[in-house]
Amino acid sequence: MTEPPFAWTASVRVAVENPTVLDWLEQALRPEASREVPRAQAEMRRGPGGSLEITISARDSGAMRAALNTYLGWIHLSLATARAVDRSR
Repeated sequence: MTEPPFAWTASVRVAVENPTVLDWLEQALRPEASREVPRAQAEMRRGPGGSLEITISARDSGAMRAALNTYLGWIHLSLATARAVDRSR
């Protein structure tokens, strides 16, 4: 039995003013984007104006929901960590 194609696609663009934080965010997420996940895949690239674009493709709505929740959670945690480090200086 063959797997169905990736029918669901979503893109997330995260604008980050600080280039160092943008580099750090990309380095933190890149290993996760390159992992093979059973019903979803993610691609990352630098976008315009200091942004990071993540495109998620999924075979079904459940896989899309799980992938979006996961990436949005990682993004939130990473940026919150960067803000906390910046405030402590």
